Amino acid sequence: MKIVSIAVSRKKGTPKVRVEEASLLKGHGLEGDAHAGPWHRQVSFLAAESIEGAQKKGLDVTFGDFAENIATSGIDWQEIPVGTRMNLGDSALVEITQKGKECHSKCAIYYLAGDCIMPREGIFARVLKGGIIRCGEPVCIIGARRGED
Repeated sequence: MKIVSIAVSRKKGTPKVRVEEASLLKGHGLEGDAHAGPWHRQVSFLAAESIEGAQKKGLDVTFGDFAENIATSGIDWQEIPVGTRMNLGDSALVEITQKGKECHSKCAIYYLAGDCIMPREGIFARVLKGGIIRCGEPVCIIGARRGED
């Protein structure tokens, strides 16, 4: 299980730009990302396998096109319960807060890509401990919340 892509955008509803490393800020999210802030969806995750599946269906998409912050390989996000904590790289810690999301209208991503899989397959988390994360670093599931914040 590892990070295969990290992406940020300055504006919501647009594809994100890939970066090799980024700073996760405690209680905020990825530094410089439009979705970061003091709420429960500070960081978004999507399985690289989901993006590859969209490509196999003929969509001209790549990492960041679904506005995911972090794409991973080797994790079936649909099997990870809300409340699960995960280490990213050497120091960052996140907690899963939401699975999927409601789209109120078709966003720019839908029109650019032809579909948006984030509402069905995206996972959201809050940052409990910050740190620098890099592509290729491990993701380690450490279990569910133990009552502390």
